[in-house]
Amino acid sequence: MAPHITNMNQVKIFVLYLMKNIRYPLDYVTINDIVRQTDFVLFLDFAEAFPQMLDLGLIEEVGKNDKNEPLYAVTKKGVVVAEELGGEILPSILDKSLSAALRYLDFKQRNVKVECDTENMGDRTYLVTLTLKEDGKILLSTKISVDSEHRARQMRETFRDRPEVVYRGLVALLTGNVDFLFDKPVF
Repeated sequence: MAPHITNMNQVKIFVLYLMKNIRYPLDYVTINDIVRQTDFVLFLDFAEAFPQMLDLGLIEEVGKNDKNEPLYAVTKKGVVVAEELGGEILPSILDKSLSAALRYLDFKQRNVKVECDTENMGDRTYLVTLTLKEDGKILLSTKISVDSEHRARQMRETFRDRPEVVYRGLVALLTGNVDFLFDKPVF
């Protein structure tokens, strides 16, 4: 069972951190859903913190969705609070929660553009270039050299079909959140 964040200030920081890093307006239900992807914050604590964040000017209504429900975004004040006080919560909790939130929010909903390219290098190797862009900003750009056209095609297809999985996996590897890959086998 995950440890719960029950301190109301930390609940607010947690929510602000997620919203700030998602970077686009969300309705109340979606915000609740991303917060609840891990068990770090209880529903009642979120329900209590949300109107307080509105009253404090940490989040604000910025429009309506297609169902005419309010959309909320973090204010400049909220960004400062999230950045300055984020250290009150373990980075592993924030990382795990953001990964779960991003997993929940489909890349297509975020309008993430997937780009794949393969270049024959002339020496029986292929250079595969994989890029994710959101609103013109590069989220991920990587190049990998592979030994066959077949392997290059597999990588392109996997990346096109499941870009969020590739992105999360790469982030997990680079942040050390998949230690089982680095452990020595026990025989």
